[in-house]
Amino acid sequence: MRLKSFKAIALILFAVFALTLKSVAQQDVEALFKANPQDATKLIGAYLNPLMKGIGTGLNSGWYHTAKSKGTFKFEVRISAAGALVPTSDQTYDVNKLGLTNIRPVNSSVSIGPTAFGEDKLGAEVEVHANNISLTKFRLPQGLGFNIVPTPQIQLTFGLPKNIDVMARYVPSIKINDEGKVGMFGLGAKVELLPLLMSNTAEKVTPFDVSFGFGYSHVNFDLALDVNNGKYKDQKIESKFSGFNMDATISKKLAVFTPFASLGYQTSTSKLNALGTYEFDNGIAKPVYTNPISINDDNFNGMRATVGFQLKLAFFKLYSSYTAFKYNTVNAGISFGVGQ
Repeated sequence: MRLKSFKAIALILFAVFALTLKSVAQQDVEALFKANPQDATKLIGAYLNPLMKGIGTGLNSGWYHTAKSKGTFKFEVRISAAGALVPTSDQTYDVNKLGLTNIRPVNSSVSIGPTAFGEDKLGAEVEVHANNISLTKFRLPQGLGFNIVPTPQIQLTFGLPKNIDVMARYVPSIKINDEGKVGMFGLGAKVELLPLLMSNTAEKVTPFDVSFGFGYSHVNFDLALDVNNGKYKDQKIESKFSGFNMDATISKKLAVFTPFASLGYQTSTSKLNALGTYEFDNGIAKPVYTNPISINDDNFNGMRATVGFQLKLAFFKLYSSYTAFKYNTVNAGISFGVGQ
């Protein structure tokens, strides 16, 4: 595969990722700056919940597709994409369960809104109120209409002595139509265990390979907002997503086909801030707040299981894997390089 083609695939994947984030932030989050910053923070957190969990899960996927190390000074460059599958329970949220102080459903029995990765239709009608008096009404924003959170990855794997592979992920900040930017970095390592624990003779007759590895990834995403029809030019979302995982992996090379399975542990965190100057419509006045929204979430932690394969075809390889977790995740990619 030519380098130009490889770069084109990478740009397409990151363009899809950036446009997804842009669509969520600009078309839907802006509708939730109502009443006061405390209520808006809870609404935005509930709406974006699957986005933050899905990106974290995606960042933790695809670090390795075989337990075998690459060999000293051999390398591989890989482009892959992960899709975190949003469970039904996270495709909606209930306004009645958020603990809001000045926002409530117009009809208390109709209180459900779609999250960012829920249905593409407006949610329940809610109202801003004070002293039990309704001041203004609005509908909860629609979702994107699909239930998969995409996360692209570009990874370099390099072989060191002692059957150790080191891995790096990096994408410099990419501008999004002068309205924002997105970038990624990550570091990981994997060590093949049997060569360290067994003699050369015993290791050669073992019918499988075993390794232990870990990875850490981080995504920065900034995007301009326009909540108040251009009145304030400093409005923007600044967000950071990170994930950490560690796994024990077993694999077996069968000619050009290598199936693998792994068991591991992963965590994810996210931070999202709405920075700048904002007017909040509370139905009586439009008070102004600076930097009103701050969300810091430990999205999840727990055990996971992954199965997958790599397929060697001439000068490149194809990869695919499926991870069972709270957000099940599919990962697929292509690579070229020198070595296993």
